[in-house]
Amino acid sequence: MKYHVLTYTFCEGWINCWTVNDQPQTFDTLAEAQAELDEFFADIEAEITAGERNVDEGYDHEDYRIEPILNAAD
Repeated sequence: MKYHVLTYTFCEGWINCWTVNDQPQTFDTLAEAQAELDEFFADIEAEITAGERNVDEGYDHEDYRIEPILNAAD
């Protein structure tokens, strides 16, 4: 089973915005997907701490989730 990180968007709902070479990124394990999401939030927090990004320019954890891909074609 593969997994993907979904992002909540106002217009489209939950979609896979994570891409590699303009293709949706998928992960072989739940742990890999979680590590990618954790790294994303850590990078944002590091940018805020370093002053490269304002505190209000972070992201809400509630807008991201990991789900299994039910259709092998995804």
